Amino acid sequence: MRGFLIIGNEAFTEPFNLSDLPGAGRMDILCRCVSQALFLSHSIRKNVEVYLLLLGKPDPPKAIRIRSGELRRMSPDERNIGGHIRKAVGFKPQAEWTETNSGIYVARKTLRELLAEISKSYEIYYLREDGKDIREQVSKMKNPLFVLGDHTGVRREDEDTIIEFSSGILSVSKLSLMAEQCIAIVNYELDRANL
Repeated sequence: MRGFLIIGNEAFTEPFNLSDLPGAGRMDILCRCVSQALFLSHSIRKNVEVYLLLLGKPDPPKAIRIRSGELRRMSPDERNIGGHIRKAVGFKPQAEWTETNSGIYVARKTLRELLAEISKSYEIYYLREDGKDIREQVSKMKNPLFVLGDHTGVRREDEDTIIEFSSGILSVSKLSLMAEQCIAIVNYELDRANL
């Protein structure tokens, strides 16, 4: 298994306009992250989970979980992925996961609650420019999950919580890359190590 957790600091927590994904708290970034995490050229990756933590208005926090092995009718374009997320945020979330579509779930969870749950199944790694080179660590990983922020990064208090649950801070580049680029590089490094 491999996983990704992307924190959407401004991502809307109510149904939004699919024609204006950037205006929905930069939901376009989260959609691109989902696409990079899950999709291959003509198929979906096996054994991948993506978590989105939506912290924007009007009803935060909402967590969305996407399981690649259970997905149906999702394609890699932003609008399609945005439609699935839009449907999920329309549900009234509970503390436990509620399935909103095949392979897509929503729950009311804080970052701490989400990381506490995830840490039971995954080794958690925080992606940051000043971390250790992922290439030096990748062969030692068992069921890794990578945490990263959106275009605004990760808030200081959230960073402290991530580090508390983290097995380490890793870097894919010393340059500040877009979140979806980081995910593509992580998948490349994991694929390369496992071939």
